[in-house]
Amino acid sequence: MSTNSSQKTNVNENNSQITTVNVKAENKTIAQSEMTQIDWHKLPDGTYSPNCYINRELSWLQFHLRVLAQATNPNHPLLERLFFLIIFSSNMDEFFEIRVAGVMKKMNHGNVSIASDGMKPSDVLAEIAKISHAAITEQYRILNEDILPELAKQDIRYLKRDELDDKQSAWMRNYFIEQVMPVLTPISIDPAHPFPRLVNKSLNFMVSLEGKDAFGRDINLAVVPAPRSLPRVIRLPDELTGGKEHHIMLSAVIHEHVNELFPGMKVTGCHQFRLTRNADLKLSDDVDDIAKALEGELDNRRFGDKVRLEVTTNCPQEISDYLLNEFELHENQLYRVNGPVNLTRLLFDFNVPELRYQPFTHVIPKPFRRESFDKGDSMFTAMRRGDVLVHHPFDSFSPIVSLLWQAAHDPKVLAIKQTLYRSGTNSEIVQALAAAARNGKEVTAVIELRARFDEAKNIEVANLLQEAGAVVVYGIVGYKTHAKLMLIVRREDNRIRRYVHLGTGNYHAGNAKAYTDYGLFTADPDISEDVHKIFQELTGMGKPAKVNKLLHAPFTLHDSLMRFIDDEIKHAKAGKKAHIIVKVNALTERKLIDKLYDASQAGVKIELILRSMCCLRPQVKGLSENITVRSVVGRFLEHTRVYYFYNDGDERLYCGSADWMDRNLFHRVEVAFPIEDKKLFQRVYQEGLINYLQDNVQAWELSGDGCWHALQPQSDEEAHIAQKHLLSVINHVND
Repeated sequence: MSTNSSQKTNVNENNSQITTVNVKAENKTIAQSEMTQIDWHKLPDGTYSPNCYINRELSWLQFHLRVLAQATNPNHPLLERLFFLIIFSSNMDEFFEIRVAGVMKKMNHGNVSIASDGMKPSDVLAEIAKISHAAITEQYRILNEDILPELAKQDIRYLKRDELDDKQSAWMRNYFIEQVMPVLTPISIDPAHPFPRLVNKSLNFMVSLEGKDAFGRDINLAVVPAPRSLPRVIRLPDELTGGKEHHIMLSAVIHEHVNELFPGMKVTGCHQFRLTRNADLKLSDDVDDIAKALEGELDNRRFGDKVRLEVTTNCPQEISDYLLNEFELHENQLYRVNGPVNLTRLLFDFNVPELRYQPFTHVIPKPFRRESFDKGDSMFTAMRRGDVLVHHPFDSFSPIVSLLWQAAHDPKVLAIKQTLYRSGTNSEIVQALAAAARNGKEVTAVIELRARFDEAKNIEVANLLQEAGAVVVYGIVGYKTHAKLMLIVRREDNRIRRYVHLGTGNYHAGNAKAYTDYGLFTADPDISEDVHKIFQELTGMGKPAKVNKLLHAPFTLHDSLMRFIDDEIKHAKAGKKAHIIVKVNALTERKLIDKLYDASQAGVKIELILRSMCCLRPQVKGLSENITVRSVVGRFLEHTRVYYFYNDGDERLYCGSADWMDRNLFHRVEVAFPIEDKKLFQRVYQEGLINYLQDNVQAWELSGDGCWHALQPQSDEEAHIAQKHLLSVINHVND
């Protein structure tokens, strides 16, 4: 199936499947009429001009727009469309907390461009504001005009205060008096009570008042923080709704009864608002104790620099102006929303399975099934017979957990070493490691404390494992440990044998149900020795490990990728077939982009499957006409990283933990591993690459002018959804 035959729908157009957000941005989106007027060739110093690159932050923002588009896509069940709307809110929160906050810092430190695209931070912020305001307006339009009416047809309702009957209103008042009011703390604003320091992303109410308080003071304004300990969505009792899914927001409960907090005074206004702060953590490279330093920074995250203010559309101008002045924000940092100021809090576990994706069985790979074992066999037996590949979430995550539990109780196992990036104390992975340590195994856990927004959980994991007797290492200061590695050392017949698991995703059971990732179980001696050396490098000191089969960042991965592309260039110039397929989350590293441009101009066919950011401009004549870029957004979050090079028929295929970004290639510990078994090679190539290149329903293509286009099958073309295809074939490939 040719992907080029599919119809392309611009993200700016209005149709039944995608949103109508205007995503064009200066210096990112270039008008088609201007494309032929730009010189795309290299500059005299050997570099490409800034026009050749798309701004990273604006490209990242466009990914969020592709997520938002799913909320209007009828291919998704109704509650999943609501979930996409909620995901978009969560994504935008993090975008402002991290990316926008970072650009603001750059603007405040000279407003000088250091990015490949040449945009000044102030220009980037202006474009972000323009796009974000349009996107958030569209988000609430989708909520109010599409999602909520459709939910109402299914008798799923978020009731407003004036929609309650008398009995429901009485229940709500009682709920407020008994459950809400005892934990509310109204804060007056007067000379003795300056404006309170509000926690990042907390829901608050600005209340305007008339009259005198108990001390005879004329108080005009007060702030009422909504308690974080209470649910934001409250299900009304069955006896008041006939068992229907009817709910009311905590914000409505507080708003309706806010006058109870100010007896003897008149409430003249009550308006929701929410402040977003810089939530990025920065640790110096010379800290003495990274765990203690990080614990201190976690408190600071709650009160970082202000970056965004959200209010409701009916908030008076004088109130929003007052808040902007108080927070020292500009008008373009104010977002007026037609509904709750935090849509992530709309998430609720509705008991309506017919409006969700249908559940499926996560498959156990055949080599690990009980019926494949003879008496006395184990997972170690299966791994000695040959490599085993898992593709999550279609394949189950349980073999990873089972392998660890077997190792924890196997008297032949001497040691277990594992990297942990995102986990929790309730994780079976962590519990199995703790059990192994208590059983006398030598357990080493390399825990990356700085996994964003999971720092506190990782500190708890480190403490739990240390208490169990494991050796806990925090990795290398200045380099996040992002590699996904497990090493089990076993004594068999008076010799040592190593067993390894390598993955593209985290050792996190929840992620494995929602993210697509590859994992490889192997007893290959060379790969096992490589993993052993990398663990020694992480826990000890010395020169970089010399590995044989693995590609290892920050040492060999980038150079190897550049060399592999150079090989394709050489083959293309010799008139031979040259082909590169890359599936990663993001492509932003300039040297690799430049090398791909060189390869395109040499005649190499390059197909890129990128989930989010892309700073490369594809399909530009004279620059990148042999490069295509697509993104697939569907039920599962695409997370696999696969690198394929034709190599004159001696094909190379690697899976890995690294995206093609500066941070992954130069500032993280990453590992890419070869798929050498021929059957597994073909499986990854067909399922993980070709399958996604054939998607013409959930795929988007990027054009040289910087616009993304949603693909739709033509009338004579069969619809192909990559993730749906994998759900249908995964049982077959494991039989």
